[in-house]
Parts: sequence; C-alpha cells; structure tokens
Amino acid sequence: MNKTLIIGASGQIGKMTTQKMLNNGQKVVALVRDKSKLADIIDDKLTIVEGDLEQDFSHAFKDCDQVIFSAGSGGSTGADKTMLIDLWAACKAADYAKNAGVSHFVMVSSIGADNPAQGSDKMKPYLVAKHMADEHLIQSGLTYTIIRPGSLTDDDAKSGFQSAKPDSKDKMTITREDVASALAYVVGNSTLNNKIFELFNGDKTLEKTLV
Repeated sequence: MNKTLIIGASGQIGKMTTQKMLNNGQKVVALVRDKSKLADIIDDKLTIVEGDLEQDFSHAFKDCDQVIFSAGSGGSTGADKTMLIDLWAACKAADYAKNAGVSHFVMVSSIGADNPAQGSDKMKPYLVAKHMADEHLIQSGLTYTIIRPGSLTDDDAKSGFQSAKPDSKDKMTITREDVASALAYVVGNSTLNNKIFELFNGDKTLEKTLV
C-alpha cells in the first residue's frame, strides 16, 4: 500500500488531511515538530515523525512514495519565517523527495503565486516565497500537483468547488476542510500529474473541478 508523508501535519489543513486519509484506509507518515500535537489521532496506519523544517528533515521521507507539503509559517510571523518555511523548507522538501524517489509531490500554494507583483505590499513576501517554491518543484523533475487555494476560512466544509476564479474578491474563498478534502483526493491521482489548480468553493464536485 502507498505511504504518504504529510509535511505540516499538525497545522489545521495538514491535520484534517491526515485524518481524512486515515479514514480512507491510507497509510500516513505525519511530520510534526511535536508529537503531542497529534495525540488525539489514534490509528495503526499512522506513523508520527518529529522534525524541524528549519533543519534537516530528510529522515521523514523514508519508505514514502507520496508527499503533501501543507506547512506554512502562519499569518502572525514575519518575512523571515515566511522565507524559511514557505520557501526554503518547501524547496528542501522537493529535493529530499527527489532523492527518496517519491512518485508524486502535492504542494499547497496560494492564489496570487503565479504573479506576486500584483499582490499587496503586505502579501508580496508570502507570494514570492510561494512562487519560488512552486517553480523549484516544477523544475525538480518530480511528478507534481500544485493546489493554489483562495483565502482560507474556518467555516464548515461546503463540499462544493470551482477552479475558475470568482468575479469578486469576497467570493475567492475556500474552507480549510475543503482544501483538506482536495488534497486527499489529489494525492496519488495520476490524472492530475503536473497540473496547477486554483481552488475556491463553488457548486461542483472535486471530480468535475480537478480535471
């Protein structure tokens, strides 16, 4: 059975993705800084590995053939952490994955990462980091899928999606749980290899949105 490494598994999206994949009967390796953050998930298909994304975390890739990178520096940190986590750690993860022979790398990016120059001054460091991490993955030779979700909300899952950008900024949103559902759907799905999707809440199923 395939084994998926989830980087950032104790974050909101990462933790929900971990649980969804376990519920689907998939084996998961969860990379976290502190094991206690996943103490509430008990499953014999789950392996928890500790590691620091600012250090060498290549050990986490052992025996994993798929990777989801859902880690992020968080909105309360400065540009330094954005560069270290959203850019540098993401690039290192792609390099480690290539060395480990990973078959599919799924990256959680952001809308606006395609053209950071159009972002606000506040958002530009984050968007530049995401843009460069995406480009590094694309150029790595790995098989990849990049998901660029809209503004994240903590609402209950809507279970409806669209990849076309909405016509107004206030509709360019998606719940974190819906992003997690999309990640669980994408990983290992060969029909989505080497594709980039923007993702928002809408009225379609994942199957009809991610094609």
